[in-house]
Amino acid sequence: MQCPFCKAPNTRVIDSRLYEEGTQVKRRRECERCGSRFSSFEKAQLTMPFVLKRNGIPEPFDEDKLRRGIANALYKRPVQPETVDHAIENVMRKLRATGEREVASRRIGEWLMDELRDLDHVAYVRFASIYRSFEDVNAFREEIERLEKLPSAEVRRSQMQLIAADDAPAKPPRKRDE
Repeated sequence: MQCPFCKAPNTRVIDSRLYEEGTQVKRRRECERCGSRFSSFEKAQLTMPFVLKRNGIPEPFDEDKLRRGIANALYKRPVQPETVDHAIENVMRKLRATGEREVASRRIGEWLMDELRDLDHVAYVRFASIYRSFEDVNAFREEIERLEKLPSAEVRRSQMQLIAADDAPAKPPRKRDE
């Protein structure tokens, strides 16, 4: 890899570590000419499906557009950047997992709303107000009431653990010594 400081063509890897829950590799590099050190990140480049807009026209998936939408909803909210990255990665994982060539933008918006609901309720309502085109205060009230009726993120996570435990193969009964 080229050195970003002196533009020398050869750098050597000093250290490699998994990053972002194993979806990236962070490499610490050193330039052989000037001795400067820097980090590089390696991520698998996967083909993303096209996004089918409301008007029926498909367009290439744009991670930056997704990131801007979530950033606008989270404006001045106390949410860590790592959790935002994780939420975006979750949406992208769901998108890739569909195996489809085109995915409706509404579906992606719903996935993003699920992630925002777990991150921050205010951001969720902000995003929902634009995404669902709220016309008046009653629409806000109805969405907030619906949000309050849903189980919290912690409760849903604990329920998922119970479901996963139910899916585990049953252990054979222990034999008693007779």
